[in-house]
Amino acid sequence: MKTIIFAGGVGTRLWPLSRKKSPKQFEKIIGNKSTLQLAAERLQPDFPWDTLYVSTGKAYVSTVADQLAKVPESHIIGEPEMRDVGPAVGLMTALLARESPNEPMAIIWSDHLVKNVELFRKILVNAGKIIEKKGDRIVFVAQKPRFASENLGWIEYGKEVIRENGTAFHEFVDFQYRPDPETAKKYYKSGHHAWNLGYFVTTPKFLWSLYERFVPNLAKGLKDIVKSEKFQQTLEKIYPTLEKISFDNAILESLNPKDALVISENIEWSDIGAWEALKEALENSTDKNVTQGKVMLTDTSDSLVYNYTNQTVTTIDVKGMLVVVTDDVVLVCPKGSVPKIKKFVESLSGTKNEHLV
Repeated sequence: MKTIIFAGGVGTRLWPLSRKKSPKQFEKIIGNKSTLQLAAERLQPDFPWDTLYVSTGKAYVSTVADQLAKVPESHIIGEPEMRDVGPAVGLMTALLARESPNEPMAIIWSDHLVKNVELFRKILVNAGKIIEKKGDRIVFVAQKPRFASENLGWIEYGKEVIRENGTAFHEFVDFQYRPDPETAKKYYKSGHHAWNLGYFVTTPKFLWSLYERFVPNLAKGLKDIVKSEKFQQTLEKIYPTLEKISFDNAILESLNPKDALVISENIEWSDIGAWEALKEALENSTDKNVTQGKVMLTDTSDSLVYNYTNQTVTTIDVKGMLVVVTDDVVLVCPKGSVPKIKKFVESLSGTKNEHLV
């Protein structure tokens, strides 16, 4: 079974740690390892290093190679230009469809946290077994909701139809995107909705057939790239001309529900693409504080204080705040102001402070 880790985003919600030159998935956000390294390591030992592939940006290929030295360099594919997730997934699918079309492949992401790694690996292994039997399917791996999230996508599922080694596979019904507060509460209480993680298992052959059916122009461009004897040159020439389209718009919106299954389990997943989400995922003390680096807290609660410098950061009488200190930026804001970070970073483009982006 092959596994593809996607590591191409920039992540402005984790600014000032995450920058264009070094996006969040390559930074030491949890302990002394990047989330990319954690994503690859949690697959071991069930998914050997030589079965892993990484999709990233051209500028980050060497960074990925340094951080994941056991992954073959030929398995690290750098997009010459970001064209959204539709082309990115399509390119990796086309490559694997040429090499091993009927071997199951898993799609996962580099900027998430999964605490129950043994259950996660078991689910992927069992999903792979089902795909080996039913190659014309997509198995979506979802997280049982911990609360009524308005910021995540949801997946609706039906009755259990298959069980493999203790893993239940349910009928797929539909996707729902970021709901309003009341709808999110209904989903949370329904018992047949889960958080959609963007993780799935299928075969390259089946997924590629969906590309050819639903987005034939995109499929043609990708096919021209992978069949070329001068792969890198052709990639550089054609890929930037491909349509920018999300994977949801390209494939999932047209997917027949009968062609998919859903696993909903508590793998203790968190999207740590924003500071408040990282805090929620890591807090385990009564004061609800999360810290990193040289930090001294006094009468401080419900706060995240991350220090990436050699100086000491001290807080007194602080509650519900985010404090992030790097060599060139100090960010201080209430937890509830995180959505404004992205807008602020975008406002720096074209100004004298653009170097901070």
